[in-house]
Amino acid sequence: MKRMMTAVIAAALPATAFAGEAEVVTNYANIAEATYGDALIKAQELDAAIADLIANPSEHTLLAAKTAWIAARVPYQQSEVFRFGNPIVDDWEGKVNAWPLDEGLIDYVDGSYGGATDENPLAVLNVIANPTIEISGEEIDATEITPELLAETLHEADEVEANVSTGYHAIEFLLWGQDLNGTDHGAGARSYTDYLTGDECTGGNCDRRGQYLTAASKLLVSDLEYMVAQWSEGGEARETVLADPAAGVTAMLTGMGSLSYGEQAGERMKLGLMLNDPEEEHDCFSDNTHNSHFYDGVGIHNVYTGQYVRVDGTLVKGESLEDLLASKDPALAADLTAAVDHSVAELGQIKAAAEAGFSYDQMLGRGNEAGEELIMTAVDALVAQTRVIERAVAVLTASEIEVEGSDSLDNPEAVFQ
Repeated sequence: MKRMMTAVIAAALPATAFAGEAEVVTNYANIAEATYGDALIKAQELDAAIADLIANPSEHTLLAAKTAWIAARVPYQQSEVFRFGNPIVDDWEGKVNAWPLDEGLIDYVDGSYGGATDENPLAVLNVIANPTIEISGEEIDATEITPELLAETLHEADEVEANVSTGYHAIEFLLWGQDLNGTDHGAGARSYTDYLTGDECTGGNCDRRGQYLTAASKLLVSDLEYMVAQWSEGGEARETVLADPAAGVTAMLTGMGSLSYGEQAGERMKLGLMLNDPEEEHDCFSDNTHNSHFYDGVGIHNVYTGQYVRVDGTLVKGESLEDLLASKDPALAADLTAAVDHSVAELGQIKAAAEAGFSYDQMLGRGNEAGEELIMTAVDALVAQTRVIERAVAVLTASEIEVEGSDSLDNPEAVFQ
């Protein structure tokens, strides 16, 4: 979900190719292939756990599916650094990781959620409860909930970005349900009985809820299969960066800068803190936001250092931006290495605090000084990291790059208008 401004960083060097660029972008493509490959593996494991939940609903199978979802987020979040600089990824990303979402489009919600609005007439459509739905005046047969229905009819229906029907967060909602705890500790508490059949079904329409969850899971797997193919040998994303290594380096820096600044520091962190709003959490149903933030930072670190640890423990490693920058400006390379290490460490502090019981919801609470300090220290580290990335742009590329911005960072007063 994007609510961003764009800043332009111009480099002042002549367009010349540096030795090592081809090797650097080849390793970048290898890391992308491995990262999306791991995301696919974990999505397939999630799909198997969801199939077990639907076939055998119980506290155990629901917990297993939730555990698989959290595990699936680890490699996927490390892939987000491939956004922004690669149009193939950006055009696709909304299918798998769009947020925040109006979950009433999908399933039942608490009465406090409200109803349809002028901004989103479909905010409480509840497709699970309705085999026939109406979108933009057209009657739609939703008797069978299929991947095609989710992807082609419901996702961003009425051109409203909050109508998210696919991807990790739709699945997250169907596993956890709404988090009704506000800025108190606690995640969503959906019961496994929402997937039972017959008189034991809670929430109504348990069979259709199972259909929806199954369709969303299958769609996630197929979407990730598509992206793995793009980065594999002969894939369009790989061939694009290899065809022009200088442009590939620009894509790398663009992805690092945009994720670091506007997307993570701004939209995912400072905005939620300014609004004291847990609905602005990235993984708001599961309270897994601390991990999503951390692994986004790790993904930036991976691209800069040219190495990625796969889920099976093997290491993908090769020539890196760090190496390339060190060959041109060793002092600047040292500065960027320190900045990237520091931001990961600060995001790690949030992760450690959450795992010790101080949840991200609580950190967002109005007047919670400890939470504000944790979040803003990480935000400041990400902003500082971006400034060093900007300096690296001037050394490594003659291109102009567009770094995503955020009102929360660039024009805070606009957030409340």
